[in-house]
Amino acid sequence: MGIYSSITTPTITLLHLLILFHLSHASSPCRHTCGSIPLQYPFGTGYGCGSPRFHPSITCSPDGNLLLLTTHTGSYPITSINYASSTLTISPPFMSTCSSMHATSTTFGLDWAGPFQLGPSIFVLLSCPPPTSSLTYKSFPVCDTSVNAHLCLSLYTCPSVLSLGLPLFSPTNTCCVYSPASLGPKGDLDLQGLRCLGYVSVLSLGDFPTDANKWKYGIALKYSQPGFNGFDASVVCGVCEMSEGVCGYVPPKNYFVCVCKNGANTTTDCYGQEDLCSCAGRQNIITNKCIHFSVFGEVHHCW
Repeated sequence: MGIYSSITTPTITLLHLLILFHLSHASSPCRHTCGSIPLQYPFGTGYGCGSPRFHPSITCSPDGNLLLLTTHTGSYPITSINYASSTLTISPPFMSTCSSMHATSTTFGLDWAGPFQLGPSIFVLLSCPPPTSSLTYKSFPVCDTSVNAHLCLSLYTCPSVLSLGLPLFSPTNTCCVYSPASLGPKGDLDLQGLRCLGYVSVLSLGDFPTDANKWKYGIALKYSQPGFNGFDASVVCGVCEMSEGVCGYVPPKNYFVCVCKNGANTTTDCYGQEDLCSCAGRQNIITNKCIHFSVFGEVHHCW
């Protein structure tokens, strides 16, 4: 009995359409890594990979070397992801550090409707109009002049402050430890509005609270874990990833699929898919690809 003998024509037509739709949008396969960063749910390398909530915010660069966060203000390289704490770190190209400070008019911001919020990092604004105690947002001071004021003193010992037009060991009344928990009414760090020339974001002082050259720089962002059509993503994706698959989705309803190394898409996991997708000469007459049907009625596509 042929593989198609028990399948109705409307079913085959629908499957053809789904396959063609997926192929036309999947410009690159889902992968376990992007550059040096290992990827797990909810992140993916592109369309159809990871969670639809994070596309197109998170993508892998065309050369596969950089994982990028894109917002309305630009694209930023992701330097690390901590899946246990649901935190990722980005390194904006125009952000200053102790070893490299530069004036910039480029704004950093997050999308209001996006899946990210500011995490545990400290913004420090550099070369602002003195005194920074006069900087306000909605009539409230925005600079922390108490707990973290020593950060300015340490940063102004960095030789690179000269590139901001400041002398070495400059008075700290042009530096502002930015204390608001938000990025302002537009979700942006508005350097032009605050009339500051640059900024740093400090992730950790480590064991050297007064040596800015040894601090860890970057912007930490928090994210939440969305589910799949009412299913716990940690369960369904956990099984998929344990079988060396990658969690993905099929639009337009964004149903869960497990994308396997050999190109198979399944509704469960990748165990046994190497044998399942041997094709044995059975190919779809429209896409020239294999379609397999399990005894449980699950559809398995081999791209």
